[in-house]
Amino acid sequence: MNIKDTTSDRDLAALRAAIAGQVFVPGQAGYDQARQAWNLAVDQRPSVVVTAESAADVAQAVRHARAHRMRIAPQGTGHGAAPLEPLDGAMLLRTTRMRRVGVDPAARTARAQAGAVWQDVITPAAEHGLAGLAGSSPGVGVTGYTLGGGLGWLARRYGLAANSVTAVELVTPGGDLVRADAGHESDLLWAVRGGGGVGVVTALEMRLYPVGELYAGDLFFPIGRAAEVLHAWRAWTPTAPDEVTSTCHLLRVPPLPEVPEPLRGRAFAILEAACLGDAGTGAELIGPLRRLGPELDTVAMIPASALGQLNLDPTQPAAGEGDGAFLADFPAAAIDALVAAAGPDAQTPPDSVEVRHLGGALARPAPAAGAQPSIDASYLLYAAAAAPAPEVAGPVRAHVQAVKDALAPWHASYDYYNFDETPAPAAAVLPPASVRRLQQIKAAYDPGQMIISAHPAWPARP
Repeated sequence: MNIKDTTSDRDLAALRAAIAGQVFVPGQAGYDQARQAWNLAVDQRPSVVVTAESAADVAQAVRHARAHRMRIAPQGTGHGAAPLEPLDGAMLLRTTRMRRVGVDPAARTARAQAGAVWQDVITPAAEHGLAGLAGSSPGVGVTGYTLGGGLGWLARRYGLAANSVTAVELVTPGGDLVRADAGHESDLLWAVRGGGGVGVVTALEMRLYPVGELYAGDLFFPIGRAAEVLHAWRAWTPTAPDEVTSTCHLLRVPPLPEVPEPLRGRAFAILEAACLGDAGTGAELIGPLRRLGPELDTVAMIPASALGQLNLDPTQPAAGEGDGAFLADFPAAAIDALVAAAGPDAQTPPDSVEVRHLGGALARPAPAAGAQPSIDASYLLYAAAAAPAPEVAGPVRAHVQAVKDALAPWHASYDYYNFDETPAPAAAVLPPASVRRLQQIKAAYDPGQMIISAHPAWPARP
């Protein structure tokens, strides 16, 4: 739908005059950049893009959209855009410029505006020996990551990032700026913590944790040893205490000049681990893995602020395909199936396949938890590959799906919100009880489904 079908030039001029941010429509300079998702294979074409500078801008944009019966897709960094419905006729409301972060070291809390990325929190928190529950990539947006749960390197000890959120500031679909915490608008706070979008978040407040240094790094093995490494890691994971979070990562490194020579153009089975504690304790804990004899060993005491280097995530937007699934278990037969689909002899494996160890605090319902109180799964699978041209997107997607299908017998009853990158309802990524409550909250706050979210819960009918 063209924007002229939804709102007039006069109305757009009024919106531009009312906000400090910018408004873009199709055909205007800046529109293509403003609508760009992190995954360049996702072609978002909203009828209007608003880049907000403040919570007041967000409120004005929401009121404009409501007055013109437009739906709204809130977005910060543009991660997580793949499972969204088409944005034809909708407003893309970007909070990218809202990146202010404040840290209260005495209270061990941080307040992050909706456009902040994790690095914006990591750096000031580290100055006080504190850490937030960031994910594997410091360039991911705090808000989107947290609305989908938030699984990071401290997860087995401290749980999901969503359940460390203590307050949220958001604009409701009615255009009201509200603060939700334990004593006010508690349903909104519950929904935001792992349930996706109910309004447009403008800021989050979260707990920080006393983590200054930890024993962490990667053990690199040639891809030919993938089966051996996976079986050994799987046997080791039940012995790991909650203080250890680990991943087995099958990675094919592109032959790019910016990649270090020892890794360039090669394929590896990488054991990645983060151990809370001192070097002696950490070395003892990962000793069984180290005794496998890695080709390269980077595990050492590092500052918590360096955890973003472990997973070797891309640092710039690129086109690709990916998908993931929770695994109820990861037995020997599952490992063999994964090696057949993505190991050294696989014909068309994805560039990256990860299996993350869950359990620990993730398996126990968090006190006063949100929409994801705990995770009823033992491991998490995620596969991804570059798709640099549109004509290869289909085959690449098929290769990713083949890996996911290979482990279908061990899939859990629902998938992980942030790593399910195909369109699916909330029932596919949340426990049934959470879906029912989320539907009731949507009926109260967003009965017209004005907010577009990645895995929607449709409002419950009276």
